[in-house]
Parts: sequence; C-alpha cells; structure tokens
Amino acid sequence: MYDVIVIGARCAGSPAAMLFARQGYRVALLEKARFPRDTLSSHYIHQPGVALLDRWGLLDQLRAAGCQPIDHQSYTAPGVRLDGFSLPVDGHRTTYAPRRYVLDPILAAGAVRSGVEFKDSCTVDDLVFENDRVVGVRYTTPGGVAATDRARLVIGADGMRSLVAGKTGARKVIEHPRLTCTYYSYWAGVPAHFELYERPGRWIGLTPTNDDLTLIMTYFPQSEFPEVRTSAETAYLEAVRATAPELYERMSAGTRVEPLYGTGHQENFFRKAFGPGWVLLGDSVHHKDSITARGITDAFIQAQSLTDHIGERLHDDTALMTALSRYERDLDDKFDNLYQAALNVAELKPERQSQMLRKLAGHQDLIDRYFSTVSGSCSFDDFYNTELLTVLDQS
Repeated sequence: MYDVIVIGARCAGSPAAMLFARQGYRVALLEKARFPRDTLSSHYIHQPGVALLDRWGLLDQLRAAGCQPIDHQSYTAPGVRLDGFSLPVDGHRTTYAPRRYVLDPILAAGAVRSGVEFKDSCTVDDLVFENDRVVGVRYTTPGGVAATDRARLVIGADGMRSLVAGKTGARKVIEHPRLTCTYYSYWAGVPAHFELYERPGRWIGLTPTNDDLTLIMTYFPQSEFPEVRTSAETAYLEAVRATAPELYERMSAGTRVEPLYGTGHQENFFRKAFGPGWVLLGDSVHHKDSITARGITDAFIQAQSLTDHIGERLHDDTALMTALSRYERDLDDKFDNLYQAALNVAELKPERQSQMLRKLAGHQDLIDRYFSTVSGSCSFDDFYNTELLTVLDQS
C-alpha cells in the first residue's frame, strides 16, 4: 500500500513524486517508457522553472549535462525587432532548453534519491475503484505480468491523452480549438540565442540545446496541417526562408542532424483537476499550444503547488479535499493569463501588437518586462502599468 501513486514520470510526475517522498510519504512512480527516451517538446525552461530546479537541488546536474546557458532573447516581426531578456526569479535569469532524454532522467533520478519507487516500462491499464473512489491502479510489468497497487491518492501526470482523466470522466471545463501545427529539428553549426520570428501565418522559434545543437521550430495555422504534413520538409524550410532570411542563411551554412518531428494535435484546455482519490497534473489537467514554450515550466509549478497544498493533509479526508480544491483554484489563478497569451500568439497575427511593440524601442526595462510576461517573471498587470501607458501615449 502506497500513500501516493504517480502515473507518468516526465516533467510533472517525477517532481511531484520527489516532493511527496521528501514529505515522508511512500510513493510509487509508474512510467510506460524506459529512460532515457525522447519526446515531442519545445525544451525551453523559463526562469520560474529554473528557480524550482535549483530549489529542488537538480539545477547543477542539468548544467553538468552540457545544456547551453541562455541569456539573450530576440523577437523579430514586420517593422519591429526587440532584444533583451526576461527578469530573474529568485536570482535566476539564465535559462536552459535541455533535450528531454537529458532532462527527464535527471528528474526521475531525483525522485529515486528521495525514496520514490520508480517502475519504468510499465503500462497502466486501469484504475481501481471502491465506492466511486479511486484506490489504486492496474498495470502490466515489463515482463508482461498483470499487477495491482493501491494508494491513498493516484496522480495522473500521464499527458494530454490522460488515462486517469478518461477513466475518472474528468471533463474539460475550458476548451478552445487547435490553432497551430508545428515541425522542428536539430541543427549543427547554427549559432543562436533564444530567437523568435513572426510574420502573418508563420512563427519561427530557435534555441540552443545539448551537444552544441540548435533547435529550430516552425509553426503554421492548424488549417494548413493537412497540406503541410504531406510535404513537411519543404514547408519547414520555406517558412524559415520567408520569415527569417538571415536565419535561413545560417541554416544553409549548417547541417540538419536529425529527422523532422511534428504534430498537429496541440489541444487547448483546462480539465476538472480532482475527485475522490485522484488528481491531474501537468498536460493531463492543462494543455495549451506549445508556441510560448510553457509546458515544462508549468508542470514544475503545478508539482510544487500540489505538494505544498497537500502537505501533511493526505490522510485527512476533509483536509485533503480542501487542499485539492485550493490546488485547482491555483491553476486558474496562475495560468489563465498565460493560457490566453498562448492563444493570442498562436493566432499568428503579429499585426495585432506590432504597433505597441514598436513603441517599446529604446525602453529596455519595458522590453525586458514584456518578455517577462511570457516567462512568468512579471505579471500582465505589472507590465500594463502607468509607465507603459505613458510611453504609448507619447509615441
């Protein structure tokens, strides 16, 4: 009998398991993959996520794994170019964009060192219910043996297509249509910082990652997905050439070292977060277009929020439900504006804000605060303040 079973050992599940174990609970962590294993990802960790890695004692391991530090961001759209960087969080301004076959094993190893029982290559088949309460999980071991484990709380950190969400009937309380599709790959010999390029209908993002490689991502409207997927490489290169000619020249001097990866299935939703004996975490509870690269950072924040709210209350029914309710409210409070911002960017209509952004030229503090609204280092209310309005009125 466990106190907590966590399904999914990536950016939400491993930190949550680790933090619960550090609180003294007996925790099992189940993962269908065998690490190290790559996955679709934009890789980028914003300043709040870096600060949490440091708080958890994992940042030095990420640095030691050879992930390139990032301390410069640029945004280029028709008629505007901004250079700067997000404000620090807890003293951390430098960011990282690690490959997932590097990051995820670091997170899982941190959980194991904290006392978590990690079971990889396990396929979770079902949940165990008693009187409408989730009390455990049924899964298949790597050897093909059916097994059942029980727990006080089952956490679904099992992604956008969460089995836990499906089995518990967790409904989507907020939902918007898919807005973009994305294709990306990795390049050698293409020096870069954290660079963003936009024109109507196209978005390009690139960032340095492990092994001296650069991740280059292209975004297209969801309506173009059927066409783009039939000639993805042509569409990918043409998007860069037409949106960022200077970047295209850099790419032409470099070498693509991996295949193209991509998806047109980027859902936008919040789900009901919890019920008797279960709770959702990470992409299972909240997913948005990857264009603002918020997934990893949001998963870290949610893991910290959930474990903080529960604390010592796991075995008190009333206190546990109150804690889970507070966690659910936290999702709304912390991510609603970031969700709306992602939807706005994913519309791929830069003309809506180009005029405002052009007026930021020469105001470095405002530029850095603008970048900070997406990183989460600065609230939208703090950015849209009297100083900004004064600049806009005078320009």
